[in-house]
Amino acid sequence: MNPEPLSQQETEDRLAELPGWTVADGRLTRSYRLGTHFAATGLVVHIAQTQEELGHHSDLTLGYNTVRLAVHTHSAGGALTALDFALARRVEELAPGHGAE
Repeated sequence: MNPEPLSQQETEDRLAELPGWTVADGRLTRSYRLGTHFAATGLVVHIAQTQEELGHHSDLTLGYNTVRLAVHTHSAGGALTALDFALARRVEELAPGHGAE
């Protein structure tokens, strides 16, 4: 069963619950700044583990001391779904433990 795309209103309502997250080019996105490259790498590994647990993956970019995520649901034609917001909420829960801002 493929997840259903969210309406514009549903997307806006869920986005309001996730400060720092935006929708850009049809993807749910967020960038984090960390104190060191090592801390950023640790966050990437933790996000990758979470993505495996959820069976839902983002484009994940590691910079020197930054991490960027961009996600949408391929099986819903590239639309935003509840899966994308579930992943974003999980990342929001784990990011502070790595010192992410």
